[in-house]
Amino acid sequence: MSMKNEIIRKRKSVRKYDKTVLDASVLEVVQAQLGKVKPLFPDIKFSIKIADKTKGMFNVKAPHYLIFSSEEKEGYLENIGFIGQQLDLFLSGNGLGSCWLGVAKPEQKESPELVHVVCISFGKAAEPLHRELVDFRRKPISSISEGADDRLEATRLAPSGMNSQNWYFIAENEKIHCYRRKPNPLVGLMFSDLGRIDIGIAICHFAEESDSFNFTKEEEPPIRKGFIYTGTVSNG
Repeated sequence: MSMKNEIIRKRKSVRKYDKTVLDASVLEVVQAQLGKVKPLFPDIKFSIKIADKTKGMFNVKAPHYLIFSSEEKEGYLENIGFIGQQLDLFLSGNGLGSCWLGVAKPEQKESPELVHVVCISFGKAAEPLHRELVDFRRKPISSISEGADDRLEATRLAPSGMNSQNWYFIAENEKIHCYRRKPNPLVGLMFSDLGRIDIGIAICHFAEESDSFNFTKEEEPPIRKGFIYTGTVSNG
């Protein structure tokens, strides 16, 4: 199956980098792209900055990082997931490796008004930049969705924390209702937050594959036991 954004079917999370700092001209292109992203929720303030260091557990050593911050409003985590995945695909499509870092943090607080959300490492890959479709380790589409829509396959390939794919989609009447799994209270708040970022990442893939894109919350969406309704994708 062909896709509008063919990078979706070959991107991978790159964890090994050439530590050489990228040329200034390349960083200027990345910096310019930061201003072109489209938020899922336009009323939520956010910030994206380029840094050369991060800290925290499970950190990946890379020459550069994107630092995402946001005001805390309903939907802010999903919003950052949606925005960040646009940049993840952009980097991969322009010859650079990238990887979501769920628990990495900036060396210092980026803004007194915004809270830190997540980081993405990036730079020249020191391992294969892309992969073949057969190399994706993903759940079968029947276990994460019901109904028929060509865009479901692109979203099945989306990255998620620990490759958990804790989402579900119901396609009906040219709409796709999006859900995330209810968090297990034993795993803590951090994993709940990552799940909300993940569903934003997945919704970004729907947007990439849509001729027009609109995201709203319906008053009476279908109910999916064990999942929380996030919103509905439709043609804009």
